[in-house]
Order: sequence, then structure tokens, then C-alpha cells
Amino acid sequence: MEQRINFFAKGQNAMKAMYGLGSYLAKSPVEKKLLNLIYFRVSQINGCAFCLDMHSKDLRVEGETEQRLYVLNAWRDAPLYTDRERAALAWAEAVTKIKEGDVSDEVYHEAIQQFTEEELIDLTIAVNTINSYNRLNIAFRTPAGDYQPGAFAIKA
Repeated sequence: MEQRINFFAKGQNAMKAMYGLGSYLAKSPVEKKLLNLIYFRVSQINGCAFCLDMHSKDLRVEGETEQRLYVLNAWRDAPLYTDRERAALAWAEAVTKIKEGDVSDEVYHEAIQQFTEEELIDLTIAVNTINSYNRLNIAFRTPAGDYQPGAFAIKA
């Protein structure tokens, strides 16, 4: 698959807004490792090879186990995730797969039990941000495999 446009290089002005979201999220009270887990799961749903490569490598550097990454697609059936992670994963999936204009009350109630209102807003911004990156990478066919852990790290 040949890359269409290197939007990181050619879209610098447009990308400044996206980078601003990353800077904001770097200061979020939501744990960095949890945000990366959400980024990885949403990228699985969307099929973004570049982001899967990136976030799997960043998660491994942060101490995430291979087992948890391997079974993340089936997180509901695996006892490997905390209640907070499960609520975040359910929220991320619901926001990514919005159908008929709704995120269910059940998913919302689970999430609001695990996250403060500020954290849930930040989690939603994170889900929207990774969905946007996924769509850019997929549309412009950003090649996967060469990402070096921490290459896009933003200091909090």
C-alpha cells in the first residue's frame, strides 16, 4: 500500500489543532496508560494499522503486557481489565460506534461511576481525537511499522 499524502509533513498548519488536543490530554487526570489503551482499542475498531503499531509500542514501553493487548478485542470476556478500564473501553466503543445518535444510558452510568465529569469529558475528547487520527491515517495510507516508542510524546 502506497502512502497518498504525508499529512504530518504537508498538513502542518491543519495539524496544529490536533496537536493542541494532544497537549490538553497530556495534562488530563485520566491516566496516560489508560488513554493509550483506549487509543489502541479504537484503532482496532477502525482498522488503523499506523495507530495500532504506535500505541502497542507505547503501551509496551509503559509496562502493558502482551496478553492484555492480544485479548483486548475480547475485553468483555477476559478478566484482565479493571472496572475503570472496562468502563472506559465501553465508553470508547460506544462513542466510536454511535448508532442512531445515542450512547446508551447503561454505558453512561457505568462510565460516570468510574470517572469524574471532567475525566469523562477528557475521555470523550481522547476518543474523538484518536478517531480523527485513525481517519487521517487510513485516508492517506500512512505506512505502519516504523514508529519508535515515544516519537510523538507530549510532555504534561
